[in-house]
Amino acid sequence: MVGGMNSAPLREVHCADAIPWMAARGKIVGACAVTSLPDVSEVGQALPVWREWFLGAVRRVVDAVPDEGAAIFFQSDIKRDGAWIDKSAMVVRAAEEAGAHVLFHKIVCRRPPGMLTAGRPGFTHLIAVSRAMKCPDVLPIPDVIVDAGPQKWVRAMGVRAAAHAVRFAQEQAGARVIFDPFCGVGTVLAVANALGLDALGVEQARKRAEQARALAVRADEL
Repeated sequence: MVGGMNSAPLREVHCADAIPWMAARGKIVGACAVTSLPDVSEVGQALPVWREWFLGAVRRVVDAVPDEGAAIFFQSDIKRDGAWIDKSAMVVRAAEEAGAHVLFHKIVCRRPPGMLTAGRPGFTHLIAVSRAMKCPDVLPIPDVIVDAGPQKWVRAMGVRAAAHAVRFAQEQAGARVIFDPFCGVGTVLAVANALGLDALGVEQARKRAEQARALAVRADEL
């Protein structure tokens, strides 16, 4: 789904379960993935079941993009029964199992630096992986992204954080399509369109899929 050189960027949102959808679709030509996988509280599974699902979902996302492309994950750690679950470690483990390596690992602040938080981290991991791409020596993304930008939904990544990921995919990986298999209300898709790229999303909830088809972001939000 690539628009012509002079046409407006396209957006396609499928209301479906992302895992079988990706299995059926196969590799998406010209794509990089930018996504945030659902938390255990969102999928209604026991923690051990969710862990295996999460690892399998990361591998499936890596499989969905060409080897020379990248898959970028935006994940926050969670606390369960007095123990922290490090989702960045889970992403790296699953990506390596899928034959990919880490291109970068950045931190996105959810709260101002130095603020104490309870039960929920004040930061989110932004991790890019690829099978064949090499990380450039100079990467125009700060190690700590202090301003994540407006959130279009309580579980969405901030618009500016999404823009960092999309620009990397566009400028460093040559992506023509941004793919978000867990697109929620469509923040990543809207950012991709605003930056001139086609966008492809999958969302299981019908209401959010409808929102993802319509969401727009302003240039001054990026």
